[in-house]
Amino acid sequence: MTASLYAGSGPLADRMRPRQLDELVGQETAFGPRSFLRRAIERGALPSFILWGPPGTGKTTIATLVAGLCRHTFVSFSAVLGGVKEIREIVAEARHRRALGTRTVLFVDEIHRFNKSQQDAFLPHVEDGTLILIGATTENPSFELNAALLSRMRVVKLRRLEAEDIRRILRHAMDEPAPRGLGGAVTATNEALDRLASFADGDARRALTFLEAAASVADGEITDELVLSVQPAGAIRHDRAGDSHYDIVSAFIKSLRGSDPDAALYYLARLLEGGDSPRFLFRRMVIFASEDVGNADPRALQVAVAASQGFELVGMPEGRLLLAQAATFLATCPKSNASYAGMNRAQEAVQRTGALEVPLHLRNAATGLMAELGYGQGYRYPHDYGGFVAQQYLPDALVGTHFYEPTSNGNEGRVKVWLDGVRKREGKPDAP
Repeated sequence: MTASLYAGSGPLADRMRPRQLDELVGQETAFGPRSFLRRAIERGALPSFILWGPPGTGKTTIATLVAGLCRHTFVSFSAVLGGVKEIREIVAEARHRRALGTRTVLFVDEIHRFNKSQQDAFLPHVEDGTLILIGATTENPSFELNAALLSRMRVVKLRRLEAEDIRRILRHAMDEPAPRGLGGAVTATNEALDRLASFADGDARRALTFLEAAASVADGEITDELVLSVQPAGAIRHDRAGDSHYDIVSAFIKSLRGSDPDAALYYLARLLEGGDSPRFLFRRMVIFASEDVGNADPRALQVAVAASQGFELVGMPEGRLLLAQAATFLATCPKSNASYAGMNRAQEAVQRTGALEVPLHLRNAATGLMAELGYGQGYRYPHDYGGFVAQQYLPDALVGTHFYEPTSNGNEGRVKVWLDGVRKREGKPDAP
């Protein structure tokens, strides 16, 4: 009975698209009454701009609304389906309209799908005012858009909708009279709304799609149990090639570095649920073991490598246990980036000083001629001196330079005490 109230009138998510800017939920900073774009729209001085934000934040809806409010012709174009040929046709039509006194707003969905040379096709027409370009992207425009095009457009960051934003949208859809909304035909418990908001993952379109599915089988009230029964497979959404992927990976590594095993496990679970390759995660942890733990606990590298090798034996789902063990071990290790920092300093010195001569006494006298030239002469074998002997190892120009500066953390603290003692003896002769 519920379904018959709105069957045949299009999906609920399409019917509930905002019809004016004041109906936009969660984007008050970008399009509120005091925002730059809102004032520009009201004055008819619409600039070209990029809408950057996650799915379901209203990019297409905003572009349509803006064009309508400015009384411009709206043309929608997908970078996935179209190419430069279609752009040329749109430009020709836009020139014709402009000659008749009407501007054209070209909305390019997923504009990042165009390569940077293809994006050049928009440049002259944006510059001469033939087109007002509105691009939509889920990816960071700094990386994905042509710098020349980006410099001619404003970037509008749309924020991810919060759970309360989603609940407002759902309540509105249930109360809105039919055929646009559900007209009060169903109610929903607070738990059900919370569950729908959780499944939506910040995407209003997903939330309304889930609500419509639940309403179609509800007997007057949508409950938490009913929502669970219509939960789609893979409700946790994760784009392994997009910004969100790198944000979560970054949070995972920073949680390990910050010695928070709980946060590390949470982000690890997010990455796994999102479909990331366990091998990718093991590689990140092997790198982390050297970069961020290093000699503070040399076992970190052993654990990371052993867990990675063990995964090749057991695979999934048991392999998640090896991921968890490695992550919690790394998170609770003492931390040091001294080896990493030392390597950076050494490479900088090589780039700055070039190929300095190796001291003669460190060179191997592999032939008689080399011995005559002084190769190896004066070298003191450290084992003849109890394991250490003070002698010059660095090239002359770098004598006294220290690249490796151990911390006082964990095992590296013992290394530091020993190395400080060794460095105090530098240049002092030792008896065999």
